[in-house]
Amino acid sequence: MIGNDQDALMRMAAFEHVQRLREIHNPLTAADLKPGFVFGGERIPLINPQRGIFRPRQMRFLLSIKTVFPRPGGRVWYDDQRDVHRQIFEGEETIDYAFMGKNPDAADNQRLREACENRIPVIYFIGIAPGRYHAELPVYITGWDPRTLKARVAFSMSDHEYAMPPENAIERRYALREVQQRLHQDSFREAVLAAYGSRCVVTRLPEPKLLDAAHIIDDGDEEFGQPIVPNGIPLSKLHHAAFDAHFIGIDPFYRLHVSKRLLAINDGPMLEALKGLEGQSIRMPNRRQDYPDRDRLAQRFERFKAVA
Repeated sequence: MIGNDQDALMRMAAFEHVQRLREIHNPLTAADLKPGFVFGGERIPLINPQRGIFRPRQMRFLLSIKTVFPRPGGRVWYDDQRDVHRQIFEGEETIDYAFMGKNPDAADNQRLREACENRIPVIYFIGIAPGRYHAELPVYITGWDPRTLKARVAFSMSDHEYAMPPENAIERRYALREVQQRLHQDSFREAVLAAYGSRCVVTRLPEPKLLDAAHIIDDGDEEFGQPIVPNGIPLSKLHHAAFDAHFIGIDPFYRLHVSKRLLAINDGPMLEALKGLEGQSIRMPNRRQDYPDRDRLAQRFERFKAVA
């Protein structure tokens, strides 16, 4: 029998491993998660590829839960696959997590109950694209209902492994707002890069780790700043910074413009490369419905002209 102390040490090792993974890879892929983590010289899995509720055989309590993102046209097996993003972005205090199957006494569902009763911190891998996950930790199972066949999940106000479950509505709402921001960025970035084949629209750079998903209209704008692909373009980190500083602009006809401020500077090949963008066209996504929205570009281009 593995005691509570041993379980807690394993859990800390798992959390630290996932935190390191997030620093290197964001979002996490199924391949990133497959090797698991090492504890006491033994490999411990993080997830079960076929099941969303997972307790390694070496541990007493639940370690992780997972929600997959269905492939286009694929079957949605559980309601939480469809509802988790909606619940998070609509600002509810907690979210639903569907039981495995229809029997609340099944082993997986009992692991959810045990985690709830013992206030066990777990990892939640939230699917944001097929085979790609946003990791939140620690989260807590704060409710378990055999009638609705659902558990309730609350997010912590900290990503530290010692964080306690939120004790009241204010803490739950605050924690959820932090998750909203992180999930918004990860989901938006993933969707924009996928639409453009993970290439910068300016340089064609194909390395995702060097790319950002730039908003055309900032997400603080409630009317036009939605996290949708037509409001985003993939840019290298350099070109994203130049775009945000209005050193480069994109007109509604998808042409690039360089500010007079930048054109007036003569200082090395990097600046010359930026200045050479004047009049070029950006690379477009494959699907017309993913094209940058002309109205948003026009609005953003007016700001560029005002400061250029």
